[in-house]
Amino acid sequence: MEKVKAKKHLGQHFLTDLSIAEQIAQAVKGHMEVKKVLEIGPGMGVLTDFLLEGELELYLIDIDKESVAYLHKKYPTLNEQIIAGDFLKMNLEELFAEKFAIAGNFPYNISSQIFFKILEVKNQVSEVVCMLQKEVAERIASPKGNKSYGILSVLLQAYYDIEYLFTVPPHVFDPPPKVNSGVIRLTRNSVDKLDCDEKLFTKVVKAGFGNRRKTLRNCLKPFNLPAEFNSHPILDQRAEQLEVADFIFLTQTIEASRGNH
Repeated sequence: MEKVKAKKHLGQHFLTDLSIAEQIAQAVKGHMEVKKVLEIGPGMGVLTDFLLEGELELYLIDIDKESVAYLHKKYPTLNEQIIAGDFLKMNLEELFAEKFAIAGNFPYNISSQIFFKILEVKNQVSEVVCMLQKEVAERIASPKGNKSYGILSVLLQAYYDIEYLFTVPPHVFDPPPKVNSGVIRLTRNSVDKLDCDEKLFTKVVKAGFGNRRKTLRNCLKPFNLPAEFNSHPILDQRAEQLEVADFIFLTQTIEASRGNH
């Protein structure tokens, strides 16, 4: 079978090191509570081969028509479990009625968007094991107080326990990316729903990190915090110093003040 050519506009970098593919697959299989797994961007199936060795019910989604044709030839038995399409536009609730996991070597240029999409169906996605740009992987797994801690860190850590598993060098890809990659695992925690308005929580987190150098007192001005709250010490801090619970507290305060009007 002829190899698929990596397409720059799709951010494709095909993994060529089988031992790393096996490590990623082990991180999925050794940990799974659900049997359904959706692999995003399987390319030529380097990771797929190892995922298929388990008892998993595997689905593949790729936006690249050439990759999809290649995968159909390589895995004729998967048939309808190979989906040609854009993960970001998929109706995942329609595709899977029950809980499932996600795995894959995420295209660097859309990895953040993939996570925002996962957050939309967080009660269905019980686990994610993925490889992405090391900087983004570190940001997602970062604890508060770090320079890399940001919007995605808070939003994902509200619903998932996150582990940074290992770093992958550029030379094991074809073509090699210009940066290192990192593999992380997200495991859904026991929080069904945050103790506040979740849409407002997202807005508060985004506003808090809107200008990292400013204190929260400045960043949250548009929310018209109650005057008596203005002297609260939490507002003297910057967003990167707050953990998930602090952002929930701020959201609750804003909600309560709106309820009083």
